[in-house]
Amino acid sequence: MKSITRRSFGRGLFAALAASALRPAALHAQTHPALIAREGTLQLAPANYPQTQVWGYNGAVPGPTIRLPQGSRMTRRFENELPQPSTIHWHGIRIDNAMDGVPGLTQDVVQPGESFLYDFVVPDAGTYWYHPHNRSYEQMARGLSGALVVEEADGGPEVDSDEVLLIDDWRLAEDAQIAGGFGNMHDWAHAGRVGNWITVNGNGDWRTSVQRHSRHRLRLVNTANARIFSLEAQGLAGWIVALDGMPLDAPQPLGRLTLAPAQRADIIVDVTAGVGEEALLVSFERDGGYAIASFDVSGVARSERLGAPLPLAPNPVPQLGRLETARTAELLMEGGAMGRMSGAMMGGQRMGMREMSGAGKVWAFNGMADMPDAPLVAADRGETVQIDIINDTVWPHAMHLHGHHFRQIASDGTAGPLRDTLLMDRGETAQIAFVADNPGDWLLHCHMLEHSAGGMMTWLRVV
Repeated sequence: MKSITRRSFGRGLFAALAASALRPAALHAQTHPALIAREGTLQLAPANYPQTQVWGYNGAVPGPTIRLPQGSRMTRRFENELPQPSTIHWHGIRIDNAMDGVPGLTQDVVQPGESFLYDFVVPDAGTYWYHPHNRSYEQMARGLSGALVVEEADGGPEVDSDEVLLIDDWRLAEDAQIAGGFGNMHDWAHAGRVGNWITVNGNGDWRTSVQRHSRHRLRLVNTANARIFSLEAQGLAGWIVALDGMPLDAPQPLGRLTLAPAQRADIIVDVTAGVGEEALLVSFERDGGYAIASFDVSGVARSERLGAPLPLAPNPVPQLGRLETARTAELLMEGGAMGRMSGAMMGGQRMGMREMSGAGKVWAFNGMADMPDAPLVAADRGETVQIDIINDTVWPHAMHLHGHHFRQIASDGTAGPLRDTLLMDRGETAQIAFVADNPGDWLLHCHMLEHSAGGMMTWLRVV
């Protein structure tokens, strides 16, 4: 494969231009008790393009990183200065249902000029994030997201730095402004809104200085609407230690890493590139690999690499009960372009695909487009729940369960790592199981945001 350079990444819209090195001003969450959704500007494209009009929390993209110790209370007043209603969903956090930020299910929308107090305890250490849950397909595409880091009670692993990398893509017009077409049925019925410009922490040329044999914890978060990232480290060697905020039983060697929208991975890496060289985080696309983050090596931290890290301390997630006695449900995913679905129930009546498309719906769960009146599962608190998911479409989907973490069950009955978002390929089937220990009504939806808005959502009740 050709050598990876940043200059080769901007093919297309910004082919002949050097990437901007502008970094948004840092905002410290501890001194900003309010999260204000408002319009702002960012030098998103290279420097000889105009600044891009964005929507950001406290005017920044990404929003302020909130860091809290495990078991502490998170309190932020959300203030909406956008021209449309919004909320905040705290993605992956097992919190009180009333704080989950889902309009019509856990709270009312926050109208322009109004506010809402989010107040909850963070029970689990790990990497989480926050984003809007009203018109997410537009509000997130305009820049609204931020990281929430819950730090381990034991101080966490020995590292030289702890970096949060929010990886996003943007669909930009030739004037470097965010392209419209948020209700584009082509996007909704196909792969979703995939952009043409990739950033890390809002920066098209994210880079930092490191030393050879230094060790770093990188918290990777896919905040894109629909893009699936295939990532690889070069000049860095290490381990995956957590997925979707939850520690692995044992660190796993770092190879090619796939991150679907909303998924996270905590990796611990040692710098193996030489002094004067670059280590890279590379995104592999259809036409090759492109550097999205650079680590400039200057100096030597120590004479040799540190030993392998120990596993992170587990979070207090209840153990699965016996699957033979679990409460079960089936979720059939249908619709989309080139699918076999002829129609679905919607608004209490059967509609054909043409009628559904006219109403902005092109996907269905169990023959129902959009939110059903009855939950997919109604479970007693403490019950083990098993859901068999069938992707009867020709598109991948990133299934996200609110309020809980689940394990994928393999064909031999073994349980995989804890996740809150599962990537399912076309035609794939999967079985997930979890303990319904968090009371309330919880959303289950595709986190390809156009798919969710186009009908791929249902809910569960824990009583």
